[in-house]
Amino acid sequence: MKREEIEQIVKTFLVDEIEVDEAVIAPEATLKDDLGIDSLDFVDIVVIVERHFGFKIKAEEMTEVRTLGQFCDYIESKVKDR
Repeated sequence: MKREEIEQIVKTFLVDEIEVDEAVIAPEATLKDDLGIDSLDFVDIVVIVERHFGFKIKAEEMTEVRTLGQFCDYIESKVKDR
């Protein structure tokens, strides 16, 4: 799966399912402060990522993920590992 595809899937579910304003979606946007993603949203995101990309997110692997770009990097690395 190409990076562009990953970014498009992530953008789509952030807008459609988490109700993030499309105008604030950018690679440098922080998940918490810029996108307003809280812990309940993140639970939903975990389920969505598992459904779309076919892997389980491990909390310990997410400790350094702060931005949307880093989140897409994480997904890309897991998709390549499969």
